Amino acid sequence: MPADSLQRANSPRYGGPLALLGIAILLLAGCASGPRRHEPTYKPSHSALADLPPQAPSAANAQVANDVLFRAMALVGTPYKWGGNTPESGFDCSGLVDYIYRHAADILLPHSSRAMADMQGRKIQRMTELASGDLVFFGNHSGIDHVGVYVGQGRFVHAPNSGGTVRLDDIDGPYWVDHFEYGKRLLD
Repeated sequence: MPADSLQRANSPRYGGPLALLGIAILLLAGCASGPRRHEPTYKPSHSALADLPPQAPSAANAQVANDVLFRAMALVGTPYKWGGNTPESGFDCSGLVDYIYRHAADILLPHSSRAMADMQGRKIQRMTELASGDLVFFGNHSGIDHVGVYVGQGRFVHAPNSGGTVRLDDIDGPYWVDHFEYGKRLLD
């Protein structure tokens, strides 16, 4: 750019309008960008359990456990709805677990995490001993208040809260590790 043109563009008479025009173009370009991406429902695992070899319940039920795992993973992203128990209506935590077990293992479960916790089944106290398809229970001072399905490698599928979606989380993540009560193996 010649020196006299540069002086003219920077002068108050020309620089002001040109600067405003440049800012307006930048603002419009920013508004024209695509929509903001939502946080993904699947995040890479940061679980310390991720490197453990996968475990399945008894060999006789390995295929059923696999069906439970795939059914659970297929529902990731389904909206949360309190009292919901179908993909069309959405899920709460116990409705999700009941749906998975009903359709993948032909096992009917109660529609309450506390009632599920009271069912017969082998209790698994350590996270390192969980197998794919195990129910995982979480609680607080008032007892069991949440349930999900363990899928392996330190991850579980659950419907965590209103306004959210069914998602995959690390069982030893910041909140869950402090509230984990036990697992329950229904497939042995």
